[in-house]
This record gives sequence, C-alpha cells and structure tokens, in this order.
Amino acid sequence: MSAYGSISRPFRASYLPPTAWQSPRDAHVFVTLHHIDQSAINLHPGLFDYLHSTFADEVDKGLTYPQEDVRDPDTFGAYFFGADVFIAITSSGDIIGARGGRSWEECVAGFYYVKPNYPGRSSHICNAGFVVPPSQRGGGYGGVLARSYLHYAPRLGYTASVFNLVYVNNVASVRLWEKLNFIKAGLIPKAGRLKRADGPGEEYVDAWVFYKSFEDVNGDTMAM
Repeated sequence: MSAYGSISRPFRASYLPPTAWQSPRDAHVFVTLHHIDQSAINLHPGLFDYLHSTFADEVDKGLTYPQEDVRDPDTFGAYFFGADVFIAITSSGDIIGARGGRSWEECVAGFYYVKPNYPGRSSHICNAGFVVPPSQRGGGYGGVLARSYLHYAPRLGYTASVFNLVYVNNVASVRLWEKLNFIKAGLIPKAGRLKRADGPGEEYVDAWVFYKSFEDVNGDTMAM
C-alpha cells in the first residue's frame, strides 16, 4: 500500500521473451533473464522459498530497503509478485534447462520487480526493486540486472523510471545509476532509519531520488 493506495501492475495476457546477457567478467558466460509470475515460479520446487528468504535476509540487514519485516511468505508474495518479475539465471536456456541440476543459490544471479510508481494518470512511470544474492555478489550481476531493466521496462509500456529511495550509503547502487545516466532528481534528508553497517544501533540516512526517461534507450541484449 502506497500513499496513493494500492497500485497494481497492468494485466499481462502474455510475457516478454527471455533474453541473454553477457557476463561482465567472463565473455563465455551468459545470464538469461526470464519474465515470470508467481504461478510459474511455483512450478519450480524451492524457487519461491529461495527468493523469499533472500529478500527477507536483505530486508533484515536494514541497509537498502525501507521495509522492516517480510518474513511472512504472503507479505513477500503480495509485495514482489504484485509486479512484473524478472529472474536472472546463470547459463542459457529456460529456467529448468539453465539450472542444470544446480541449487537455486548457485544459479540465481539476481531478480527484480517492475511496477507503476504512481497510479492512474502517472502510471506510465515505473519503479523497480533489485536483489543480488550474497553468493553472487562481486560478479557484476547488478549491472546486468540494471541493463536488462532498461531493455524490459519500456517493452512493458513504461516511458520513464523513478527510484524513490536510493540511500546515499548504498554506494554501489548510486554509482550504477549514475553510470547509466539516471538523473538525481532530488535528495531527501534523513529518509531512512537504517541499521549501522559498522556497529550496533541505527542512524538516519539521506536518500537520492533517481529519474530516467526511456526515450532512445537501447539494451545490449542477445535475444534467445
């Protein structure tokens, strides 16, 4: 629930096709992005639980997301899968083929949602939330997710993106959106009551608002 009430993604009669993206660290490795919903996720045993636990752990760290508790599966499902969801799998093929007998921890490079940031007359502007599991960090997959977002979001019908809260201490995210030419539309002082990364306790942290128009955006994807 937002300040505008409940904001749901548009109904999808079909889903966007998978795409393949070259790993930034190894030219022989590709990451496949899959547009998927919760009903499809549920066909893959353990995948929903893995996505849920990964996101809940990130929220519990209290450094990147404003939520404080998403341990309830229904809360996670309503929040994440009330949107268009994309999951990145290391290797090519469909989700099952790409998995190749590996655990989800081994093959899920990241995942994210895309949803309207505002309702009604402003629903053409979207928002997204990204997660790279700890086991996959340092591999450059955050950049892969971000570039795929610039590919997929316009194809979902959105004309621009707004990130409402990118905390200034989330240096990797700030640098990534700057590199992709997002505009710093504003700074919100003391926007988040976050846990201290270097010790116990909490502190108030400023947050950037990032904006980008999708006009003339091109993604460096390889369609499957």
